[in-house]
Amino acid sequence: MMPHASTSAIRLTDIHKSFGAVLANRGASLEVARGEIHALVGENGAGKSTLMRVLSGMYAPDSGRMEVADAGGVLRDVTGWSTAAAIESGVGMVHQHFMLVPTLTVAENLMLGAELTSEGPLRVLDRARAAEQVEALSTRTGLRVNPARRVAELSVGEAQRVEILKALYRGARTLILDEPTAVLSPPEVDELWEVLRQMRSRGETIVLITHKLDEVMSISDTVTVMRHGRTISRLRTGETTPQQIAREMVGRDVQLASEMRRDAVLAEEAWVAAPASDAPAAAGSLGSTTFPLPALEIKGLVVASAGRSDAVRDVSFSISPGEILGIAGVEGNGQTELVEAIAGLRRVRSGSILLDHLDITGASVRARGDAGLSHIPEDRHSRGLVLDYSIADNLILGQQHHFARGGFVNTLDIDRIASNARRQIAAFDIRPPNATVPARSLSGGNQQKIVIAREMGRDFRVLLAAQPTRGVDVGAIEFIHGQLRAARASGKAILLVSADLSEVLALSDRIAVMYGGRFVVVLPRAGAGEEVLGPYMTGAEHAA
Repeated sequence: MMPHASTSAIRLTDIHKSFGAVLANRGASLEVARGEIHALVGENGAGKSTLMRVLSGMYAPDSGRMEVADAGGVLRDVTGWSTAAAIESGVGMVHQHFMLVPTLTVAENLMLGAELTSEGPLRVLDRARAAEQVEALSTRTGLRVNPARRVAELSVGEAQRVEILKALYRGARTLILDEPTAVLSPPEVDELWEVLRQMRSRGETIVLITHKLDEVMSISDTVTVMRHGRTISRLRTGETTPQQIAREMVGRDVQLASEMRRDAVLAEEAWVAAPASDAPAAAGSLGSTTFPLPALEIKGLVVASAGRSDAVRDVSFSISPGEILGIAGVEGNGQTELVEAIAGLRRVRSGSILLDHLDITGASVRARGDAGLSHIPEDRHSRGLVLDYSIADNLILGQQHHFARGGFVNTLDIDRIASNARRQIAAFDIRPPNATVPARSLSGGNQQKIVIAREMGRDFRVLLAAQPTRGVDVGAIEFIHGQLRAARASGKAILLVSADLSEVLALSDRIAVMYGGRFVVVLPRAGAGEEVLGPYMTGAEHAA
């Protein structure tokens, strides 16, 4: 009897996968229908990426069964296949951290491993034909990118398109996307959704790993929830809610960012409606219009970037103790350069930076840290961690001189480092709770917790929080937001930069919109909303 075509594109059954003592998948199962967008969600370390790497051939399962539909729609046993076999069978994975060669062009990156050569005895690379094919694929999918440009010259959004094109160039009918919007601006997210919807309409299958429940609700057809390496539930998106998905992910009720924002608005409205009091408002409290002397003051800052002499253009602002100033805006408008200049990672062309009235414009990163400045960088891999170092060592980066023994900087106190690690791991729920394992072995969310713990677990006066919840799950987002609120309540000053507008609206006392390297507007939270901020973020209001 001939095998029958199946409505399923993927069927994974009872998959187990361990790495030494770490059990990443513990009997996980997943079934994805052909021609659907299927969201795979769960806490950091739930086993989502591991399961998809098993599916894509990067890892072989310890046990379990893997079935994938062939071109005719018939499910075939592919248990333990290789990456090459997965690609040959139409399964492609786009990883959270790009796997492109920066010095090569877009076309050359797409050709790697599938090189086109000219006819004849020399068999040289046919770059012209490759460029034509890339251009045609780019036009067909809507993923517009110039095949002749070098990857190093591309924006993050363009690099994301190249990663997706690379999978499609190799004939992927099933596309796995691991946190594809973590580094995209809102307009780029909209463009990606349109591409995915077009793929779905052509009968192609997408598995989307994401922590953003608003994305799950807006783009997916079905949701599979994982927790602690196991499959917990499979839900139809149209028949569930973000709250239910979050509860399945974490095992308890979770306050989502949208709910935090609503509560903040209600509290602010209640403050405005309350009878006047003779007692002065607490500094930095909701609705307060008077703050104490600023903890951080920026005056006329001008900062260059690799491509522009004025990536930051004459920016001035201040933040008081007990206040969160949020910066909203499409990424690439000077936010990165502004934060890095304040942190001491980028040279200031002109202007000044004052921390508690101390001019730190020319100070070293170490001196700024000792003066009370903490920095959560937007890119944890390039700026926040040494991936091959242990959790314990990463938890003291930049603060090694505080852990010296007997006054000798080059002699570290191992016992104090271990004690610090135990305290921070417990306080910030870093998993696995083993201080000796390298940071590289942790999930992205737990890597982020290391950075958060190091920067918020020290004595600081001002915190630069750049994309603090990028790539972390809803439970961790709730925890990090709680830490930021607690820091504000204890009198810390916080500069929050986030591409997630709901996060900015939920946490900030004041909101500045950055466009073209400038602050185009600064509003109290009561006067801000997506409909108000949107035109400023796109430049429409500024142009008017």
